[in-house]
Amino acid sequence: MAKNLEEQITELKRGAVEVIHEADLRKRIERGRPLRVKAGFDPTAPDLHLGHTVLINKLRQFQQFGHDVIFLIGDFTGMIGDPTGKNATRPRLTEDEIARNARTYQEQIFKILDPKLTRIEFNSTWMGKMTAAGLIELAARHTVARMLERDDFEKRYRGGQAIAIHEFLYPLVQGYDSVALKADVELGGTDQKFNLLVGRQLQEAYGQEPQIVLTTPLLEGLDGVQKMSKSLGNYVGIHDTPESMFGKLMSISDVLMWRYFELLSFRPLGEIDALRSSVADGRNPRDVKFELAQEIVARFHSAAAAQQAQRDFTARFQQGAVPEDLVERVMEIDAPSARLTVILKELGFASSGSEATRKIEEGAVRVDQEKIGSHRHELLAGNTYIVSVGKRSFAKISLKKRITTAG
Repeated sequence: MAKNLEEQITELKRGAVEVIHEADLRKRIERGRPLRVKAGFDPTAPDLHLGHTVLINKLRQFQQFGHDVIFLIGDFTGMIGDPTGKNATRPRLTEDEIARNARTYQEQIFKILDPKLTRIEFNSTWMGKMTAAGLIELAARHTVARMLERDDFEKRYRGGQAIAIHEFLYPLVQGYDSVALKADVELGGTDQKFNLLVGRQLQEAYGQEPQIVLTTPLLEGLDGVQKMSKSLGNYVGIHDTPESMFGKLMSISDVLMWRYFELLSFRPLGEIDALRSSVADGRNPRDVKFELAQEIVARFHSAAAAQQAQRDFTARFQQGAVPEDLVERVMEIDAPSARLTVILKELGFASSGSEATRKIEEGAVRVDQEKIGSHRHELLAGNTYIVSVGKRSFAKISLKKRITTAG
């Protein structure tokens, strides 16, 4: 799909947090040679979720513009364990676990990327052959001082928490991957920025032109607060059933919907702007959310499955039934109880306390299927509730009192 330079840059920057450096990206595209675009994934879990696909979607854009996409499976780095964002040494995976997870990754990414145009690499290909002398040479290209500039390392060092020597190797190996692949561009989440910049530095140290770094945001999960994570239960898995995937996407707030459109939809930005304008002019946000859910479910299943999922979803809600696939959200509160108006605002079911009060007084709010008539109604910590507004907005919440420690 050939496009002029400005169209490429606009689309490639869509949803990106940072491009280091945009001027260099323009220059390389203008040379007319397809760029080598790399993104690495450690096979630390068997299944991908929509949060992972933000990066894969960006690879797809580069692929559509005629660039060479390299999906790098970090089977070697996976045995080290990525310390990014961790406050303790991360457990290392076995070779069998990594091999099994890598196979499922390959199956899943081709729901987004073109298998004929995607180059899959394993970093054990070159790291497995590197001698001890070579590893020492690689380590000599970086300093401990630079490593301790990394936020998580710095915090652990100052806090007296152990940092194993092998953890320092992780950014070096990831950076050397860019040297081995002669990458023009490397993509990564914002939490990977330090590692991506190590790649630039090592390429210069090895006499290569430093890669352009493009960072993508960490997608918020269904709760709209924490990043999407299987451990937090706020995720939409690529292998979820069509019904579950559709229901989860319909559960997101109207505000979060636009974030998902920007980062997950393949629609042109102009179409998304038109949808936003239609909602501002009075169109029901639910109908627009239907379009988002249809697109995502069709991508990972089929158009027919997406249509059936919508029919099933609509039938359930017309009957006033509570969805079976509600994701439980844990909410911490400072007191033994919390006002329902505060909960509604936190869930994204109301934009303000006054709007929450109005919805309660209108009789639109239910807790565990019972209509609530007072805006002073409170929910108690230690309990789990089903909160609904109207027939289409549902949430399952578990309230817990926040534990505070002295000093």
